[in-house]
Amino acid sequence: MMNPTAEKACPWDPTAADREHLLAELRQCLPADSVLGDPEALAPYECDGLSVYRRLPLAVVLPETVAQVQTIMRLCARFKVPVVARGAGTGLSGGALPLADGVLLSLAKFTRILELNPLERWARVEPGVRNIVISETAAEYGLYYAPDPSSQIACTIGGNVAENSGGVHCLKYGLTVHNILALGIITAEGEYITIGGLAPHSPGYDLLALFTGSEGMLGVIVDVTVKLLPIPEYAQVLLAGFPSLGAAGNAVGRIIAKGIIPAGLEMMDQAATRAAEDFVHAGYPMDAAAILLCELDGVEAEVRAQADSVRGILESCGADHLQTAVDESERMRLWAGRKAAFPAVGRISPDYYCMDGTIPRRHLAEVLERISQLSEEYGLPVVNVFHAGDGNLHPLILFDANREGELTQAEALGGQILEVCVEMGGTITGEHGVGIEKLNQMCVQFPEAELCQFHAVKKAFDADGLLNPGKAVPTLHRCAEFGAMHVHRGKLPFPELERF
Repeated sequence: MMNPTAEKACPWDPTAADREHLLAELRQCLPADSVLGDPEALAPYECDGLSVYRRLPLAVVLPETVAQVQTIMRLCARFKVPVVARGAGTGLSGGALPLADGVLLSLAKFTRILELNPLERWARVEPGVRNIVISETAAEYGLYYAPDPSSQIACTIGGNVAENSGGVHCLKYGLTVHNILALGIITAEGEYITIGGLAPHSPGYDLLALFTGSEGMLGVIVDVTVKLLPIPEYAQVLLAGFPSLGAAGNAVGRIIAKGIIPAGLEMMDQAATRAAEDFVHAGYPMDAAAILLCELDGVEAEVRAQADSVRGILESCGADHLQTAVDESERMRLWAGRKAAFPAVGRISPDYYCMDGTIPRRHLAEVLERISQLSEEYGLPVVNVFHAGDGNLHPLILFDANREGELTQAEALGGQILEVCVEMGGTITGEHGVGIEKLNQMCVQFPEAELCQFHAVKKAFDADGLLNPGKAVPTLHRCAEFGAMHVHRGKLPFPELERF
């Protein structure tokens, strides 16, 4: 078992000559416009969706073929230069934050659907294919790809695999890991390997699950084989407004306890509802303390029967507003408000910090009360939007980065919320990943022995630590420092990061 004791932001320490040598070799391997080195050209890649942390990479490379990715990885392995793989940059945990002395490998040009088999219901796609494009392409055959993150019009399937993304329909249909069959991976040394396959079972370790959610630390994804599902015959959405968050939370538990598994079961508090309604005009009740969106899908007769049961549960839990979408356009409009919740909140606050913790459903009401108390304690408003059915919370902490100390306060509040999730038997992330954002809270969730095992897995696939170093798994040294500071509710500064 290895004993990681130091956290390095970058495995190499290049001179100016080293940098120029690397850039020259990259330009020999790739077309001239596929290697970016000027600060102006690098600027669009300085951060992902966690935009308060920014840093320019040494270089950005934009390969178009698997062979080019292999060449890049072999070259970087020879130079011992770190590599950060990037999809669309929509991630919210800093997982695609570049390294100042590293190469950022963009997969933006990998946008082809390589195969689509409607009879066996799968598609093999390149990692730069946007999530929604898979469903749009498969719709011709009456099929679709189930995981639907709120950013699905922009996020790419490679990034979805790296973060194990979910979406509003993950309660019934699962996360990314439940909807993929195989991956094509380029290792840190430049070797192409295939993980998983079309057969329902394969011998050996479940490396497909290991790579899904590994945040670019074990290999570079160059193709993904996804499951396709038949488009449901019928879908119905119910909207319920409640006088309290606790009542809405209780309704969630009652629906699941009844044995009904909705396709989606989402909750928004009043602040989120009002922001979304002002932005999208979805038809939400503005006076409700919380709303639930419940979608049922399947055979029409079964859906109608389940809808009747759900209405009864909602009423018995105190819903004072009930609405059923009368047609497809209204169903899509109700979902549009939920999917636009994040940008809607961006219209009411100069900045917001989006957290991503998961808890057992039975603790929903209690955790929301704790979040409210912490919000008061830190003096920052919190807007709650979450996948209620599987307990995946997305508290949005509102702040103004131009006010001295507010970003630090927002980070500290976010850390406290995640620690409440762990205390309640949950986890610090449901789908956004750890990245740089939640490294300290990894120290809270996992003991030393487990962190050592994580580092051992990393070393088995990436002996030199070149793939996305400094992300997802903290060193024991960092955890010791965080433990010493924890009584002061402090948060370790991220090294070498510029804050905006």
